[in-house]
Amino acid sequence: MNNSYKATRRAAGLAGTSAALVAAAALLAQGSANADVFVKLPNQAQSTTLQDGTKVSITRTGETATIAPSLGGTPLHRAAQVSARYQVTSSKKAKLRIQAGYIVGCQVNISSTTSGGTGTTTENLAGTSTNTGGGANQSLTLGPGQATQYFINSVEKADDFGSQQYTNNVDYEGSKLKLSYTGSQLQLTGCAGYAQARSVAIVRVRTSNVDKQVTFYGKPFSIG
Repeated sequence: MNNSYKATRRAAGLAGTSAALVAAAALLAQGSANADVFVKLPNQAQSTTLQDGTKVSITRTGETATIAPSLGGTPLHRAAQVSARYQVTSSKKAKLRIQAGYIVGCQVNISSTTSGGTGTTTENLAGTSTNTGGGANQSLTLGPGQATQYFINSVEKADDFGSQQYTNNVDYEGSKLKLSYTGSQLQLTGCAGYAQARSVAIVRVRTSNVDKQVTFYGKPFSIG
């Protein structure tokens, strides 16, 4: 076997190895591009002193969002799973109410809001409400320049006449209220541009002297 033939076989082997490495890198890059994106958002706290001296604090912890790749590779569809924990504490016994949800916008300042839908939450004892995915799915349709606000919770309660109704308010009477949800699904369609979301909680505190509502915003995050 002459040296020229050996050199040719060696060159062919190296070329084949290089091609295999390039193909593997391309597959890895494609897999990475299609992977879910996990977003961990900062813990936040907000305090307010009411006119009667009652001090109210609101905290949001453990907030995360997992952004999934669009179905069918179309930018018109986005999906995310969101989770968070809230705690409202009052220095005096009060009637506490919380509505927790998200503002979603398509190429718009998401501080502007409109009304939206609700999900499903089951209420527990000790002023705690827990949501674990499933019934909390939200499907929103937004075009450029549009935004909407919706709430995660949907609690079944009796009205003043004893009939059952659904509300997105979680109520508790005392000095501390807790609420959490895990893996709540958000789906957005119709937005061909940049989309953002941010958590929001509307807290109402009623004492014997004061009735105060406080809005608590989270940090905006991209959903594609």
